Amino acid sequence: MFSAIPAHAVVSQLEKLVMPGKLITGHAKYEDKCEKCHESFSKTDQSYLCRACHDDIEKDLKKKKGFHGKSKIVKNRPCKSCHTDHIGRNKDVVGLDKETFNHNQTDFKLNGKHLLLKCESCHKKGKKHRQAPGECYDCHKNDDAHKGKLGKKCHKCHSESGWKKIKFDHDKTDFPLKGKHEKASCESCHPDNRHKDTPKKCYACHAINDAHKGRYGKQCQKCHKEDDWSEPYFDHNKKTKFKLRYRHTKVLCDSCHTHKTGSIFKKHPGKQCIACHRDDDKHRGKNGKKCQKCHSEKGWKKTSFNHDRDTDFKIKGRHKKLKCTACHPSEKRKKKLKTDCYSCHRFDDVHKGKQGRDCGKCHVEKGWDKIIRFNHDLSDFPLLGQHSIIPCEECHFDNVFNNTSSRCASCHQKDDAHKKTLGTMCERCHNPNGWKLWRFDHNSETKFKLEYSHKGLKCGACHKDEMEAHVEQSPTCVVCHVKDDVHGGQFGNKCDQCHNTDVFDENMLLN
Repeated sequence: MFSAIPAHAVVSQLEKLVMPGKLITGHAKYEDKCEKCHESFSKTDQSYLCRACHDDIEKDLKKKKGFHGKSKIVKNRPCKSCHTDHIGRNKDVVGLDKETFNHNQTDFKLNGKHLLLKCESCHKKGKKHRQAPGECYDCHKNDDAHKGKLGKKCHKCHSESGWKKIKFDHDKTDFPLKGKHEKASCESCHPDNRHKDTPKKCYACHAINDAHKGRYGKQCQKCHKEDDWSEPYFDHNKKTKFKLRYRHTKVLCDSCHTHKTGSIFKKHPGKQCIACHRDDDKHRGKNGKKCQKCHSEKGWKKTSFNHDRDTDFKIKGRHKKLKCTACHPSEKRKKKLKTDCYSCHRFDDVHKGKQGRDCGKCHVEKGWDKIIRFNHDLSDFPLLGQHSIIPCEECHFDNVFNNTSSRCASCHQKDDAHKKTLGTMCERCHNPNGWKLWRFDHNSETKFKLEYSHKGLKCGACHKDEMEAHVEQSPTCVVCHVKDDVHGGQFGNKCDQCHNTDVFDENMLLN
């Protein structure tokens, strides 16, 4: 009796006998079930049997997703053309070449920084390649600086080029970013990554930066704009009755709109200069409150007051460099000043009033000592010779000129080489051109001619006694020759009766 054997078992046994090799590890459990992958005695395309087990591939093909659903390489090709089996337990039937594989044929194209990543960064060991996450948040959850508060759709703001390159278009929100806001970091307005209910009014964010400390309200946009806080666009010239010009264009609002004037701009000091510049008024109110009469907005020092035009005293020479207070002391500001020199220069008068008060006769505005225009030739002592080039103080020691003596000796007493033996009338012999230029002729101007032995004698030989004014000298011989008188005075004092001036002891006139 023979036992009955099913027909399919017989077929399976026969196919096993012709099996080319062992299956891969993943298919090892089907080694005795050839029908799972093959139809008996058929070599036609049996890919539908593969897809029956690998239903995820079947779904990709139908939806045209993933590598198998998009790649033109596998389109209309049997599975076995790429994935062979019966090659051994530990063999690789996938055949993935990481170096040449085109990731763009998958659902996740590699762009930006993803191109630089290793495969293992997304494809974890032990999991199929198709199981790799495809959403940003799946990989970058730990990198999310927003801690999930902005959701999981990272691609709305970020790109694969880098996290810091944000492509979020803020202009599509109800708060377009303009001016400095374009460069501000997200955290500046969205602290702690809070994006809901973010305030839109300036003061909500900039209260801490308010240099006005809330005095001017919270409507910052009336004066400021997003381009720059420090450049207010409020047009003071058009919107107020006080035009800002020159130096006023550079002052801060707080310079005029202080806390003393209230909390809004409508309360202002007024148009009067003194309202703001009372503390700057160096005149202490002595010149009134109409500062604009002398000053302008260009600066305090640039005065529009013209002293030459607006007064009867023209400013010249050294007067141009003087400050107003030099002539207009604070206590005399309203008083009309005198225009004569002496009124201001009383204490500068080195002449102590001895020369009168008409300083202009000698001095000019360029300086007391610059140009002295006094004509000395009109005085009783014309300046001649060496006198014309010496400074005034050589003769006028105390700057009191009208009591200066015109006598030579009054100035030249120390220069008198004769020690007054020739008197004090120096002009009898000398002239202003020089001491050594003599003009005195003893023979014609006196009664005693110098001849013979007297000729060539020095003045001091005969003139030995000091004298004032004129020289009074006796012409008698004995006055000088008393010591030479060998007669002891027995023949009197008229030596010339016997002697002459040639030789005293010869040529006696009497025999």
